[in-house]
Amino acid sequence: MSFTIEERGRPNTQDYRVFFKNSDGKYISPFHDVPIYADEADIATKDPLNPLKQDVKKGNLRYVANVFPHKGYIWNYGAIPQQTWEDPSHKDSDTGCCGDNDPIDICDIGNKVCSRGEIIKVKVLGTLALIDEGETDWKVIVINTEDPEAGDFNNISDVKRLKPGYLEATVDWFRRYKVPDGKPENQFAFNGDFKDRDFAIQTVQSTHEFWKALISQKSNAGELNCMNTSVSDSPFYCSAADAEAVVKSVCVFGTEEPIPNSVDKWFYYEK
Repeated sequence: MSFTIEERGRPNTQDYRVFFKNSDGKYISPFHDVPIYADEADIATKDPLNPLKQDVKKGNLRYVANVFPHKGYIWNYGAIPQQTWEDPSHKDSDTGCCGDNDPIDICDIGNKVCSRGEIIKVKVLGTLALIDEGETDWKVIVINTEDPEAGDFNNISDVKRLKPGYLEATVDWFRRYKVPDGKPENQFAFNGDFKDRDFAIQTVQSTHEFWKALISQKSNAGELNCMNTSVSDSPFYCSAADAEAVVKSVCVFGTEEPIPNSVDKWFYYEK
């Protein structure tokens, strides 16, 4: 199964969107229409068809802060939007906190830098239980199956052995990335220890079950948009024509706006 993207709006503006198409050229939702076991800016979970868009904070486009010594993201940061959901009404027995109302996040530790909207197949290695502003926000550690080193990585212990310091840097990154916004350091379940592959896969599977309840309207969707083109028995199912109408309602792809110089600013602070 292959997927392509269609960009709409002007890059680096609030109207920019990335929509997805399946191998038949039909518009789909990455949240609801890409099979979970296929696998990749933020997914617009409240917009029809859930295109990618850049996050907005206080009316401005949001860029990740450079908290020394980390420059931007230190992995390919994405999600398993394909049919996973961290249910905000479910209190996790391990973390003691409810879900963050988003698809589950991934950190791809492979060598290839993925392009925007790229959908890749990954191997699950482990997971980190981030508590982000009081919500459970799992970070699943994966590697692209097409990475030349993928065969050497089968569990979180292999990351510790073959990429020493990488997991510690990952904890440090997630602990401090919101501090430049005036927020406190994030916390972690399990004292910031990573759980292994089996635990991570179980976590992904449980969020898939939450998604199935969401798409069948057995759970309250709230502001989430569950419009989809593949789950035919879902109350939110739509036709290909309806999906195309959504995309065509967004302004056409335009000239890219410059990225502000402030994105290169470094932040330093005492731990």
